Amino acid sequence: MTPSPRRSALLALCAGALLPRAALAQGAENLPEEAKVGQLLQDAPMLGLNGPNRRLSDYRGRPLLINVWASWCAPCRAEMASLERLAWLEHPVPFAVIGISTDDYPDRAQQLLRATNATISHFIDRRLQLETLLGASRLPLTVLVDAQGRVVDKVYGAREWDSPQSQALVRNAFSARSATPRK
Repeated sequence: MTPSPRRSALLALCAGALLPRAALAQGAENLPEEAKVGQLLQDAPMLGLNGPNRRLSDYRGRPLLINVWASWCAPCRAEMASLERLAWLEHPVPFAVIGISTDDYPDRAQQLLRATNATISHFIDRRLQLETLLGASRLPLTVLVDAQGRVVDKVYGAREWDSPQSQALVRNAFSARSATPRK
């Protein structure tokens, strides 16, 4: 029995819809596992949006605050100015602040960085490697990493990062001897 043209079209449509999922699943084999609080962060390349390409390991030796964002994310955009201010404040334990965009199109991320006069280093995650590694299941996500490369804390959602409360959170995370999950 020959399938009708309508049924053939439906089968082709269904098969076509499954192809991107199969390609993603195949690519997922190469993605790193998420680094949980208390675990070492794997090294990964980062493509520069407003500066040179770097690697996560380039920041080893001093604490690191990583903010994961997207240009379409209103809460992400809302906290960007406070991250800039935080980066320029004096801190008892000096640390670096970087941003990682999950945008599909680098030009959109770069446009936002120009509009906000971003001065901290920002990178783009075009292969979902950093997004997966950091556990960015929702945005914004801020990951605090100690000088040895161990994840100390993860904060989901927007904050005023230069507020006294947020500064205390960062100060405590970077001065703590051990990485313990925050409740």
